[in-house]
Amino acid sequence: MEPIIQTHDLRKVYRLGKIEVPALRGVDCIVHEGEFVAVVGPSGCGKSTFLHVLGGLTGPTSGQILVAGNDFSKMSDADRTRFRRHTIGFVFQRFNLLPTLTARFNIAIAQEIQGNGYNPHRFAEAVEMLGIKEKLDRRPFALSGGEQQRVAIARAVISEPKILLADEPTGNLDSENSLAVLNMLRGLNKTFRQTILMITHNPEAAGVADRIIHMRDGRIISE
Repeated sequence: MEPIIQTHDLRKVYRLGKIEVPALRGVDCIVHEGEFVAVVGPSGCGKSTFLHVLGGLTGPTSGQILVAGNDFSKMSDADRTRFRRHTIGFVFQRFNLLPTLTARFNIAIAQEIQGNGYNPHRFAEAVEMLGIKEKLDRRPFALSGGEQQRVAIARAVISEPKILLADEPTGNLDSENSLAVLNMLRGLNKTFRQTILMITHNPEAAGVADRIIHMRDGRIISE
């Protein structure tokens, strides 16, 4: 398998006035194409910052990031945004669905934003796999938490990004819905060869992944 994400001596420092707060302290990591990787660690260990830097949502302070062969550390914010739009999908703990739109249009609008146009075959595939075919005409308030997260996942993968980054995707769900969502992520990984990097503080959730990376104090301490 070819590496699709590589970092070398990745560092991120937040500045609060004259105070520097290091969030990443020299992270070296490789994720191969088609892998499902979980990153675990206690709150404040840097795992969410790691995901945000990998996704181009914030720039690194120093170090190198290669994503699908592109060097993020040499890109402008505008270039990272354009690249991210076509290469990376995001799933967050908060579902971030548009409340005035039905599930169908929350998913379809993502294809329009990506600029790839509406693809009915991909749409049908995604909603069938995620078990939301019968829920498409409901607005978010009429969906359970688990159903909203499935819609959010469909929205993230509808435009066939090479990489799916998931930040605590089961954090707002009960155990039954958590298991269902994790199994669906596993299915996306196996069926579509979707590369997935998932942040979680839950060791049981991490157990669905191919590989687990442990972080503490802004560093990878073990795999």
